[in-house]
Amino acid sequence: MGEMALYGIRVLELGQLVAAPSVGRMLADLGADVIKVEPLTGDPLRHWGHGPQGASWWWQMQARNKRLVALDLHSEDGQRVARDLAASCDVLVENFRPGRLSSWNLGYDQVRNENPGIIYASISGYGQTGPYRERAGFGNIAEAMGGLRYVTGFPDRPPVRTGVSIGDELAALHAVVGILAALYQRSVDPDRRGDFVDVALTESVLSIMEGLIPEYVNGGIVQERTGNNLLRAAPSNIYPTRDQQWIAIGANSPGTFPKLTTAMNRPDIAADPRFQSNEGRVRYVDELDSAISEWTARHGLRELVELLAEAGVPAGPVMSAKDIVEDPQIQARGMIQYAPRSDGTTVGMFDVVPKLRRAAGRIRWAGGNIGAHTDEVLRGVLRYSPDKINQLHADDVVR
Repeated sequence: MGEMALYGIRVLELGQLVAAPSVGRMLADLGADVIKVEPLTGDPLRHWGHGPQGASWWWQMQARNKRLVALDLHSEDGQRVARDLAASCDVLVENFRPGRLSSWNLGYDQVRNENPGIIYASISGYGQTGPYRERAGFGNIAEAMGGLRYVTGFPDRPPVRTGVSIGDELAALHAVVGILAALYQRSVDPDRRGDFVDVALTESVLSIMEGLIPEYVNGGIVQERTGNNLLRAAPSNIYPTRDQQWIAIGANSPGTFPKLTTAMNRPDIAADPRFQSNEGRVRYVDELDSAISEWTARHGLRELVELLAEAGVPAGPVMSAKDIVEDPQIQARGMIQYAPRSDGTTVGMFDVVPKLRRAAGRIRWAGGNIGAHTDEVLRGVLRYSPDKINQLHADDVVR
């Protein structure tokens, strides 16, 4: 196999749980040498979800391809080790509350003094400036304050969350974009200067909210919850099937709507003046969805999927984890992989996204034990002597 896209880039991950570790995972998947620093007791994500005691399966995927160092950042010696690591890295990513790392002499200005080329990505609830900067921020709060929770759910019920930590994952994606942009800019800068990447969880959520803000700012329109309807285009919903399953159908373009009515054998719907434009279909979406639901309820899920695929209508089943793993498309793309663990066993997980053709990322190993690579990193990256490493262990600075 050839070199991966980010081969040669070294990243220091000083975060825990979801946002910053997701950044580290994505960069490591693409070939970066990611050194993850955990507290001596380990990242709390080790205990989130199902899996072996102290090593949830989510953790083993989240920490894959990373070198794991356990370090006491509350101690001066631990902070010195972290600064030495930062001096050897291209990127530092963290998701502590603003000001925390500065109090440990690991803030951006402090790190930049020793490494002017560092790209320092900070993920926080509200960003590094503004009246809320010092507030604690979690992804679920960002989803609420970024507008996502307000518009998610049915109009006669309370707001609901999505089934995953979408706020954290969106912040991670934006941080990766910022890091890659800064890496490129550094590569063309004659002085190879780094940059500071300021990512707010709330703003990351807000950035995907489509027409929410412009419609209010320009028209005073406050978007409300609409259930499964796509607010600005129709038809796009999930519909019941004869075998008590659900199918998602998106026939909300000028080209796909006639294909749907043809598949339904409903020329009367195609000819109805109310449904001749997207604006009309949105206005009369209840009548339209009722007709589609009546049709889908007379057919089995597999029959509908095949019929609509043949007709050229975007559609697909609402799938569980079991359905996804067994799906022929997922299998054909090799999206379920089994990563080796240090004990010789393997653990299954989702594969690298995106797929690059020439410099593709890959899974090399699953997340391991606390401090699995501490001595390796201290010796090989920082060139610490055996005596110094032994002393750090004796003083409970590292594990």
